[in-house]
Amino acid sequence: MAAAAATGLLLGSSSSFGKLGFSSRPLLKIKGLSELGFATSQLRGIRILYKHHEMVSKPISAPLRPALQPIARRICPFTGKKANKANKVSFSNHKTKKLQFVNLQYKRVWWEAGKRYLKLRLSTKAIKTIEKNGLDAVAKKAGIDLRKK
Repeated sequence: MAAAAATGLLLGSSSSFGKLGFSSRPLLKIKGLSELGFATSQLRGIRILYKHHEMVSKPISAPLRPALQPIARRICPFTGKKANKANKVSFSNHKTKKLQFVNLQYKRVWWEAGKRYLKLRLSTKAIKTIEKNGLDAVAKKAGIDLRKK
């Protein structure tokens, strides 16, 4: 340790990796830094990569990810149908989990009160219900305001 202090390479408190020249804390003081970003150790001639941003201690956490774009959910807004969890059973009766998704379709529906078409993503059950009862009645029952879309 005295040899390292004499050369200007001072490591933090030694951990289980202390014998190998590693430290659990960031480097405190580095002298003899070359222009390429390497510091030469006098211990065994080991070259240590030096980066300035490693000097600042940061809390260990998950890396920041960019905000994701909104993804269309696999759920029908009119009926509330969503994926069902089920087992896929093989010939040997081995069961593995799978999802049974709703049969969602993009459908252009005429809205009589608004005198225009609406492009909606509906389940096939909702399409049949709209054809039977009308778009306004089904939207009112589901609590959907069609004027926003």
